[in-house]
Amino acid sequence: MIALGIEGTAHTLGIGIVTERKVLANVFDTITTEKGGIHPKEAAEHHAKLMKPLLKKALQEAKISLEDIDVVAFSQGPGLGPCLRVVATAARALAIKHDKPIVGVNHCIAHVEITKMFGVKDPVGLYVSGGNTQVLALEGKRYRVFGETLDIGIGNALDTFAREVGLGFPGGPKIERLAREGKRYIELPYAVKGMDLSFSGLLTEAVRKFKSGKYKIEDIAYSFQETAFAALVEVTERAVAHTEKGEVVLVGGVAANNRLREMLRIMTEDRGVRFFVPPYELCRDNGAMIAYTGLKMYKAGITFRIEETIVNQKFRTDEVEVIW
Repeated sequence: MIALGIEGTAHTLGIGIVTERKVLANVFDTITTEKGGIHPKEAAEHHAKLMKPLLKKALQEAKISLEDIDVVAFSQGPGLGPCLRVVATAARALAIKHDKPIVGVNHCIAHVEITKMFGVKDPVGLYVSGGNTQVLALEGKRYRVFGETLDIGIGNALDTFAREVGLGFPGGPKIERLAREGKRYIELPYAVKGMDLSFSGLLTEAVRKFKSGKYKIEDIAYSFQETAFAALVEVTERAVAHTEKGEVVLVGGVAANNRLREMLRIMTEDRGVRFFVPPYELCRDNGAMIAYTGLKMYKAGITFRIEETIVNQKFRTDEVEVIW
């Protein structure tokens, strides 16, 4: 069976085509800015403009036609409303025109589910992106959130810091490069509250220290990463201890950060559990993960009526019953 998935929760439009075991195509385009962050309306316009050319490119890469597709899947949420609506409209149009079943997919769950294409069975997932930071694991037929950010996602914290110091968007890769040159650790707020995290205080203090002119940007970037990532690893380790699961996966756009990978690798080696990070094109927002999760849902008997394909900007991970 073959599924087509459309991802468009935020800055990236992605279209993926997969079977149960293979990614046939995974194309995407991300809106970027030199200054400031992304505007939902501009991102939605970006997605609408590129929908047809990206779809054509994905079909060519997969060497199939739309008639070969068994199910159409789309990112139903969480995400930016204007972006989600563009994606849902495109998915509905394809499903209706080509008489295909349609499935709405939870974006957060899809990030973890795609790791199972690589033999992962039942992991604790650390999902780190712009708008989301969650520690997830499957318990009682739902992905339970064992810990999450109480304010902003780690990706947004990195991007906002980058914007405040004039680095532009996306800021994560630029901060990582600067952090490699950092030599001095500067104390910043470390906020772990039970199993939850907070990054707003860390962000505010890092910006304040930069504007004071007393510290090198490289040292602030280094300290920002070390503080934030230590908190992420701490909560993930406690979730592993609680669930007694033998696998940890790192997913989401921030999974590209090599320092975060290194810290998680050290923790998992100490605990004797497997650590896995998918290829980067499957860590970032992408259509293949939507297609793969949608295909698993469809094979389990889940389909949506067109009137049920309403987007959900605040679609909670633990709202979905996992019957596949």
